[in-house]
Amino acid sequence: MAQYFDVHPDNPQARLLKQAVGLLEKGGVLAVPTDSSYAIACHLDDKAAADRLRQIRGVDDKHLLTLLCRDLSELANYARVDNRQYRLLKLATPGPYTFILEATKEVPRRVSHPQRKTIGLRVPEHTVLQELLALHGAPLLASTLFAPHESEPLNDGEEIRQRFERQLAGVIGAGACPSEPTTVIDLVPMATGGDAVVVRQGRGSVAALGL
Repeated sequence: MAQYFDVHPDNPQARLLKQAVGLLEKGGVLAVPTDSSYAIACHLDDKAAADRLRQIRGVDDKHLLTLLCRDLSELANYARVDNRQYRLLKLATPGPYTFILEATKEVPRRVSHPQRKTIGLRVPEHTVLQELLALHGAPLLASTLFAPHESEPLNDGEEIRQRFERQLAGVIGAGACPSEPTTVIDLVPMATGGDAVVVRQGRGSVAALGL
């Protein structure tokens, strides 16, 4: 049964978030609020937890998962970023964007894209998730939470608990999130003089980035 943490969206209770971090460290998969929709997340270095996350999400090992990072300095440990890419990242973070970048050796091979050696990275703008990442002290592996065979992401913690209570270790409820996934932008072509490619238009404005 999923443990439910009812936290304040703007001033989350550290005591509850520490309990949630404890579940992550034991290999649990959590539903967490973000500045787009809810996501499911687990410890980056736990293979069994990553496999469980994919199973809950209904995707195979070719589906690109995302690293949730606190800030750009953390992101630089996991992706190769040149000056052009960094300027765009700085403009867009924190915010509802996922960026595809070339993965460094710090990224476990099972997490990066098997053919391209890329990784999805994101710096969310959500107080609760930022506090959770700070207490955890490392990025989390994540995916937008869609129910199987549904095209709209889930955005309500109580509904998520009811629908996934036997699959998740915990749900961090912080009120409704926007029911829209992130905008996904592939920055890999920029490394060889090309342009960024918008892979999915979501909540993040591409016009604000000049794309």
